[in-house]
Amino acid sequence: MLTSPESQCIVQEKLLSDYLYRVFSSPDRGPPAATSRKPLNFHNLPEHVDQLLQVDSEDGESQGQVEGRLGPSTVVLDHTGGFEGLLLVDDDLLGVIGHSNFGTIRSTTCVYKGKWVYEVLISSQGLMQIGWCTINCRFNQEEGVGDTHNSYAYDGNRVRKWNVTTTNYGKAWAAGDIVSCLIDLDDVQNGVSLGTAFENLSRGLGMAYFPAISLSFKESVAFNFGSPLDPPFADLVRAQRLLGCFQAVLSVELDPVEGRLVETESSEWQLRGQPTVLLTLAHIFHHFAPLLRKVYLVEAVLMGFLLGIVEKGTPEQGQSVVHQILDLLWLFMEIHYLRLTMSILRHEKSRKFLLSNVLRQKPTETEAGPEGRDGREAEEETAEERQRRRAYERGCQRLKKRIEVVEELQVQILKLLLDNKDDNGGEASRYIFLTKFRKFLQENASGRGNTPVLCPPEYMVCFLHRLVSALRFYWDEYKASNPRASFSEEAYIPPQIFYNGKVDYFDLQRLGGLLSHLRKTLKDDLASKANIVIDPLELQAATMDDLDEDDEPAPAAAQRPMQALAIGGALPLPRPGWLSSPTLGRANRFLSTAAVSLMTPRRLLSTMEKVKVRSLTVEQRTREDIEGSPWNEGLLLGRPPEEPEQPLTENSLLEVLDGTVMMYNLSAHQQLGKMVGVSDDVNEYAMALRDTEDKLRRCPKRRKDILAELTKSQKVFSEKLDHLSRRLAWVHATVYSQEKMLDIYWLLRVCLRTIEHGDRTGSLFAFMPEFYLSVAINSYSALKNYFGPVHSMEELPEAALSAPRTVTGWGYEETLTRLAAILAKHFADPRIVGTDIRDSLMQALASYVCYPHSLRAVERIPEEQRIAMVRNLLAPYEQRPWAQTNWILVRLWRGCGFGYRYTRLPHLLKTKPEDANLPSLQSLLPGLVSGSSPSPWTPSFPPTQPGDAPGEPCPSTLLQQHMADLLRQGSDVAPGFLNSVLNQLNWAFSEFIGMIQEIQQAAERLERNFVDSRQLKVCATCFDLSVSLLRVLEMTITLVPEIFLDWSRPTSEMLLRRLAQLLNQVLNRVTAERNLFDRVVTLRLPGLESVDHYPILVAVTGILVRLLVHGPASE
Repeated sequence: MLTSPESQCIVQEKLLSDYLYRVFSSPDRGPPAATSRKPLNFHNLPEHVDQLLQVDSEDGESQGQVEGRLGPSTVVLDHTGGFEGLLLVDDDLLGVIGHSNFGTIRSTTCVYKGKWVYEVLISSQGLMQIGWCTINCRFNQEEGVGDTHNSYAYDGNRVRKWNVTTTNYGKAWAAGDIVSCLIDLDDVQNGVSLGTAFENLSRGLGMAYFPAISLSFKESVAFNFGSPLDPPFADLVRAQRLLGCFQAVLSVELDPVEGRLVETESSEWQLRGQPTVLLTLAHIFHHFAPLLRKVYLVEAVLMGFLLGIVEKGTPEQGQSVVHQILDLLWLFMEIHYLRLTMSILRHEKSRKFLLSNVLRQKPTETEAGPEGRDGREAEEETAEERQRRRAYERGCQRLKKRIEVVEELQVQILKLLLDNKDDNGGEASRYIFLTKFRKFLQENASGRGNTPVLCPPEYMVCFLHRLVSALRFYWDEYKASNPRASFSEEAYIPPQIFYNGKVDYFDLQRLGGLLSHLRKTLKDDLASKANIVIDPLELQAATMDDLDEDDEPAPAAAQRPMQALAIGGALPLPRPGWLSSPTLGRANRFLSTAAVSLMTPRRLLSTMEKVKVRSLTVEQRTREDIEGSPWNEGLLLGRPPEEPEQPLTENSLLEVLDGTVMMYNLSAHQQLGKMVGVSDDVNEYAMALRDTEDKLRRCPKRRKDILAELTKSQKVFSEKLDHLSRRLAWVHATVYSQEKMLDIYWLLRVCLRTIEHGDRTGSLFAFMPEFYLSVAINSYSALKNYFGPVHSMEELPEAALSAPRTVTGWGYEETLTRLAAILAKHFADPRIVGTDIRDSLMQALASYVCYPHSLRAVERIPEEQRIAMVRNLLAPYEQRPWAQTNWILVRLWRGCGFGYRYTRLPHLLKTKPEDANLPSLQSLLPGLVSGSSPSPWTPSFPPTQPGDAPGEPCPSTLLQQHMADLLRQGSDVAPGFLNSVLNQLNWAFSEFIGMIQEIQQAAERLERNFVDSRQLKVCATCFDLSVSLLRVLEMTITLVPEIFLDWSRPTSEMLLRRLAQLLNQVLNRVTAERNLFDRVVTLRLPGLESVDHYPILVAVTGILVRLLVHGPASE
């Protein structure tokens, strides 16, 4: 019997047995009769509880032991082996991530006889050793699986096998590979045998092998041990039975004095600290705690149980009992208490209640993004951390000042190289520099040179900023001596440079396509607008060369253009041999064969005289070809009437500016984005170091082995963090400083002005290289994303700090508006034919309307441009990227539709709140489906401003009104637009249904199948597209209901019938119980988080409600 110092707590054996049988009775059969049962005590209670929790549908054999193995039937990773602090193990105990230099973990089950296999999904392809080990193997931060006797491992990163010594073995693995590890047999990767790895393994008494892995920091894998998974209903039954036992504890009390059980009201229960009750509760929570990791159990079982307690008795009694239950949960949950807290907070109603009534509500700090996080960190930092932070900031300032000295020296060197007045007895430095600079750009643009010759991106970024400083110096210096010229704040590239052949753009694509095609199709426009004539004979020769170049041998291709050119005026210099390379594009070959000829006039030209021009290579140009002469405009030859007569600056500086823009496009922008990862790495290692130091403080002194491993990890993390912190200081001083931000801002405005001036030339706009639009989009993205939150785009001055006060510069708002006007006009510009640049413009506009600040900029553009933009959006969806077009319309509507004001996916808030912010067309993010992107919907401009989050509903009633007006006015606009929307909805939803059928079939197969993640993404994308198309239909019906309901319109009945058919199809597929859609949603597959009943049903409901509201009154 159980004894206690207090006599009233002594419980006799019979009373204890009656109490335990009363608490742990079967819900179906009740407690057994006293005569037929054996005494029950705390020694045999675990066996009784296991029998109580058996679910009839489970396979009895899965609970027993199988010959040849030792350990639990459900095999998982053993996170209690002493190295749990050095690894991060998933909640299911099957996934693991390295959190130290080289951590090791093994499974809970070992094998000693027979043939056994397990699988490992390689999530990252770094340093890992996978294999088998015995219980006597001892590992540390330098030695893992395969580095000791009786441990064997395969390393696909270094393609070797390990058992104390190492030899070559197998082949390299990659992320996504599945490695099967067979004991005494072969290592198998993706079903392909890699050969026998080890033979003559030690066997015998005490030799049992555990599956094990050693992996370095941030590497991750997922194990598949082949154990059967419990169906959800089994866990539900167990949870209900355990809470039934808990309810019995609340409803019955022990009376040791009378030796009987006393029935009581659960609302009056009091925790008095009886050892018998506490031990009983400990057995209950031992089984109940692991179940609380599953959110649906918390919602379906625990929350109902607690609500039932509250509803019994008075509010005061219910509150008292709930408080005691929570005390017990915290007492017995041990390592599970945090999981319980997270599970409760994942319950939508509980979380909202806690936020509203218990927790401090600070939405601004929570949702503000980087600024909010910085605020919380500042509140929590200690005096020592504050001192270290300030010392680091002072060090960064000292570093910046020293770097500025070096940067100024580099600028001075470039100023010398750009000097154009040192032409005594030869060519000036600037023109030599231009020749080298153009070749430098050509090598990096085409990749024709050897890889080591190409400029590293980090050098390109530094060169870009130094060049901008020197260029602006000379530009403003020229303005000082030539009042009619422009300041550098007003710089742009005149459009004639793009079509007069004086600047070689290699094989870079033009907005209108190939240069050869443009000069043939736009020759009349060149003659009428720019006074440029193309010789018909040379056009014919170039055309033949363009058609035959792929079929004839290289020598003939190199010789024939010269023969053809001899007919209409041959080039004065022979064609360079490298231009005959078959790797060059057609545009470059057209340029190199000089399809148009130049006759340099020897007298002043009248405005009506035509000029024949030819393309010049870098080597062929002279200073006169660049700067011009009294009878030659040089680079500005062929000025269109829209351009002013006065020069902006020296022509050579225009070419330097053009090359600077090209250089940003080549690799500088990518490098700016890459440097952001340094800050992320610093944060990760800082958290790892902080966790390690915390474990060192909590680790018992007697565990010297763990202390030694933690100390080694601390040293590794500290050294890495020091290195990254120094690098981060360097990055902030050289890449993300305010001065560098102003340089990028200046380039953005240069591109915007260049595009605006080019657009005024009409059809000749097609000659502009595509990279000008790309740089305009990317430089804005860099300013908004890469430089914040330290430097905000809103803080940019109206003009550069060095600009004179007489110059009217653009501020932040004006820049947004001008970029919005360009995106709105050119995303459907017929002069732009390149698929990639059209997609970039469409995606940029879709991203632009995601954020309130930039959306307001779209609303500020001139009314005629807004109407033209909406008209292009309403064009039929066929033969164009309709998904992004549809998304733009959805974004303009979001916040007005039925149940369409949420900022996160509502159906995930109660089950997986961490996934509620996943990128989805339903919630916030636009983009283009791409196999290389981590998500199907990728934003171009991530938010960095407080309150500028894309998830906030921010509909545009102004643009909605434009849409309504256009649909009402044009008799063909509404039918064409709505028919295309209905067609795409039918396609998207049909594709979605077909894909979930395949996914369901794969999930129901007996063998273990891994559904391709790309297939899941495409499936989720089709669902999101269906929802967004339904939302566009809802917007249309709301704004212009007469399109569907006015029977005087000839197309109304047909459109309404089509709409009803599609809505009926959607409802039939989605609402039926236990149908295909319901089964796939229940699977909760990774990648299908956005697929649920809620988003599609509320969209359909919104359409039906609007039809009923605006329809004719029922009789």
